[in-house]
Parts: sequence; structure tokens; C-alpha cells
Amino acid sequence: MKRLISALCLLLVAGTVQAERLKDLASIQGVRSNQLIGYGLVVGLNGSGDQTTQTPFTLQTFNNMLAQFGIKVPASVGNVQLKNVAAVSIHADLPPFAKPGQTIDITVSSIGNAKSLRGGSLLMAPLKGIDGNVYAVAQGNLVVGGFDAEGSDGSKITVNVPSSGRIPAGATVERPVPSGFDQGNSLTLNLNRPDFTTAKNIVDHINQLLGPGVAQAIDGGSVRISAPLDPNQRVDYLSVLENLEIEAGQAVAKVIINSRTGTIVIGQNVRVQPAAVTHGSLTVSITEDPIVSQPNAFSGGQTAVVPRSKVDAAQETKPMFKFGPGTTLDEIVRAVNQVGASPSDLMAILEALKQAGALQAELIVI
Repeated sequence: MKRLISALCLLLVAGTVQAERLKDLASIQGVRSNQLIGYGLVVGLNGSGDQTTQTPFTLQTFNNMLAQFGIKVPASVGNVQLKNVAAVSIHADLPPFAKPGQTIDITVSSIGNAKSLRGGSLLMAPLKGIDGNVYAVAQGNLVVGGFDAEGSDGSKITVNVPSSGRIPAGATVERPVPSGFDQGNSLTLNLNRPDFTTAKNIVDHINQLLGPGVAQAIDGGSVRISAPLDPNQRVDYLSVLENLEIEAGQAVAKVIINSRTGTIVIGQNVRVQPAAVTHGSLTVSITEDPIVSQPNAFSGGQTAVVPRSKVDAAQETKPMFKFGPGTTLDEIVRAVNQVGASPSDLMAILEALKQAGALQAELIVI
């Protein structure tokens, strides 16, 4: 196996094909991050915490925490106002192969009516996975990017979101998640963008280097490859494979239109069948110019205001441009720029071409 990996390294260095690395095209099945979630208290706020009359769960959580230390709040105290405490939700991503003792970043967000978490500290809180097990424990001082300020007259300014913050390395991993990486004699590569051409190229490239049958395409989005049983050799094996240069298949022809911002993205493989397009605008203007009618001195008439309207119609002249068969992206952009079409005009032109059956691409409006 070591000689095989050395041979792979030599072939990898010798290759000069302009393509993408396998690690950028696919990921290993089972090697993934896992989401964690938790609940806790942030303390030390400068009067910007929850109003416990509206968020009773904050007071309940606070009393439960005191009870763990043998402290019981007398019932005669009544409803305590904890202006420097806020109930928060905590979430984080547990990366693959994370081991106990390692730290991960966490995000803390208010779930009550706290105005700001700036200056607060998160007390120890467990983070659980979807199976209900605790995988990490969070605690630390928050870093809040937003802030707010309020004047005595009621004026207020808020920048960003002060009710949410992060704690870098704020949680310590307590339990690993099995990945299945070292199980079985094969691994499955899942393509980031399913494509039959890309899957075929991966299979052909690996089999050309390692021999027939080492890689097999499951479908257009997955490729199964044989792998050594020894974990150390498996790591060396994949470190070589993930750096192989693979020619990815070209994407489906698409035109993406963002109707809110006017952004238009035209894919490389977009083509236009023969079509003639003209685009102009008709402007109609109506102006009111009333005149005063003054009768003669001896006619016995009365002075009156006579309405007078003026209607003008102007047709903006736009040259017609023609698309020949198999027009490319460069030619489309050049033709549209010649007539000075704005993004909104280009949207109308592309939609009309799609309706006419002349646009050989998928039109997506977001």
C-alpha cells in the first residue's frame, strides 16, 4: 500500500491538467458536522436583561440554579426583577473528528426581552445533539458586535443586533461523534453538485491510476471507492486522492435574475436561437395650461378661466438587434450594451426570449 501511495504521488505531481481538486468537488459520506443546541443564563448585564414579569422562565431558571447551591429565595420576596440576567439559547456546530477537550465557537441569542447582551457572561450550560446526549459544555464572556443607546427624551439608536453575540472557543467538547470513517473496506464520495459527467470523470481518473473496479459510480451524485482497512493507511490514501485534479462537468445553462436588486447572472452555456429584438419606451405627458378669458368692456360678459390641456407622446427610438443561431454569452451582452438597455430592460428581454422559445437556458427568478 505504501508503494501504491508513492506511485500516486508521482502521478499527481506529473499531472498538469487545468481542473478542480477532488476535495473541492466532493465530500466523504459520514464525515460531517453536527448541530448542537442548549439553554442557559447570561449574567452581568448593565440593566439590559429580561423583564421577569414578562419572561417568567428567566426567574424560574435563576431560582433552579440557586437551588443547586442550596440557596432558596423566600416566597415573601415576591416577583424579583433581575435586570442584569437574560435567558438565552445557544447553538454551535460540532466539526467532524472533534475529540473531548477541544473547543468550538458558539453563538448566544436572547430568547426573552433583553435589550442587549453586551458585557454579559454565559454561565455553564450543556449543549445537546439531536439524540438528547450532551456533547459539549459552554461558558464564557460574550462578544457582541451591536449596541444601542437611548436618551432621556425617548430617542434611541440601535446598530446591528445587540441581543446576539458569540463566544470564540466558548464550549469544550465532552463526547465524540462516531463518523464511520474507519469502518468497512470502502468509502463513498458525495459530489457537492451532482453531475453525471463529473462522476464519470472521477471514476475514470481513479481507475486509470489504481486499476479497474477501484471506483464505481453509484449515481450522478455519489462514487464508491475501495479503501484500506488500516486507519493510518486510509488517511494517507485519501490525502492523495483528495488532491487529484478532476475535470468537472459544465453546469446546466441558467439565467439567474434577482428582481429585488436588478442583478442578472448569465451562465456560460446560455445560447439563443435566431430572434430579432427591439425594445423602446413610450412616454406620454399631459400638461395643464389654463388661460383667462377676458370679455370686451361693453359685451356684458364675465371673466372666466378656460382650461387648456396639452398632450405629447414621445416614442424613444431603439435600434433593433438580431441574434443569430447559437449566439453566445459574449454576443448577448455586447448586443444589449449597444442599445443601452438597463437591468430592468434586460430582464424584460430575457423573459420575452424565454417565452418565445429562443432562450436555451433555464430562467430562474429569485
